[in-house]
Amino acid sequence: MLISFETNSSPTPSPVPPYIHAFNFHQTQTLLSLLLLLIIIILKMSKLESNGANGSSKQFHAPSRHAPTPGKATVLALGKAFPSQLIPQDCLVEGYIRDTKCVDVAIKEKLERLCKTTTVKTRYTVMSKEILDKYPELATEGSATIRQRLEIANPAVVQMALEASLSCIKEWGRPVEDITHVVYVSSSEIRLPGGDLYLASELGLRNDVGRVMLYFLGCYGGVTGLRVAKDIAENNPGSRVLLTTSETTILGFRPPSKARPYDLVGAALFGDGAAAVIVGSNPKPGQETPFMELNYAVQQFLPDTHNVIDGRLSEEGINFKLGRDLPQKIDENIEEFCKKLMAKASLKDFNELFWAVHPGGPAILNKLESTLKLGSDKLECSRRALMDYGNVSSNTIFYVMENMREELKNKKEEREEWGLALAFGPGITFEGILMRSL
Repeated sequence: MLISFETNSSPTPSPVPPYIHAFNFHQTQTLLSLLLLLIIIILKMSKLESNGANGSSKQFHAPSRHAPTPGKATVLALGKAFPSQLIPQDCLVEGYIRDTKCVDVAIKEKLERLCKTTTVKTRYTVMSKEILDKYPELATEGSATIRQRLEIANPAVVQMALEASLSCIKEWGRPVEDITHVVYVSSSEIRLPGGDLYLASELGLRNDVGRVMLYFLGCYGGVTGLRVAKDIAENNPGSRVLLTTSETTILGFRPPSKARPYDLVGAALFGDGAAAVIVGSNPKPGQETPFMELNYAVQQFLPDTHNVIDGRLSEEGINFKLGRDLPQKIDENIEEFCKKLMAKASLKDFNELFWAVHPGGPAILNKLESTLKLGSDKLECSRRALMDYGNVSSNTIFYVMENMREELKNKKEEREEWGLALAFGPGITFEGILMRSL
């Protein structure tokens, strides 16, 4: 912990009490000055530990236990945002069946089973009664509704991104003018110019801010965004990158059909929301509080698996098909992928790491836990994010990271220094980052 003192303001010695007149006056001055200096040091250390290095209360930040590696990108702040509509999983089936006017009892029973197996408890959604009243065709099978969907999704996605970014910037504590780059991730909007420009304008960023758009990456988009932000931060000294992800299920909302069984999985599993982080290297002491270092990043696709996760945009919105072999494909390749990341820090034991895994669904988490022989608590942060928010596509990794930050901060015993952030999506694509807790 570094403490700076003003060299031009030395403490004024107190009057010498009668009971120490036997001491030399100059010795007495020296002793009293040293005592006052010691009191100042203790008070300043106490203030720093209670308020954080920049003097403001940051409830999520524990004192740094590991110093950042010079030149390596770090996560400096995190924020999230959600639409106002909160849906308890227990209420979803009745509402979805009613809103889509479905009368098929078998479909309702299947959705009830899926809602239980997903382990999701609550989700947020842009969709509301007001939207369905205005656009009843969204619940009508076969309706050409892409225009209506984008009328809803485009502004909703930017609004959530804005709220998440403002939350993140507030935690960061520096002015928006210090943001040099924006990385914007979404699979939920389509327009030119893109949401990156709308977000930059709403935030009041400089007009020479560097912008990067990452569209339609699906569930691995958040970790891809971290990899891109890491590259920007490490190759542009002094830069500060705002990475934001924002997603809504509006594009895929439709009535259930036996011809599209995955629609029911989507209805039972996916939610809406946004997240944001600030990424930068060489954090400024006293101004920034990094909590995670992005040490090494890898992307990899599995050959001949591009049809396992298949999404197609049509006049009716976006249609997904998900292969039943997805968990198995991930299971067959995940150990080698993790070892590739771990080798950069000469790590061997999976259980000595912390794990921030995108919770695509409980089956994927269960397979990962079993294959890597992880302790039962290692994927708790991912399971809790899935339970609280559902699968929110590219955003979800940041909800997991927020849980992980809190967990590591509260650990009384020695906490893990190294960990992995992992996500999987169309391709099949693996994204992974070797992270270091600070």
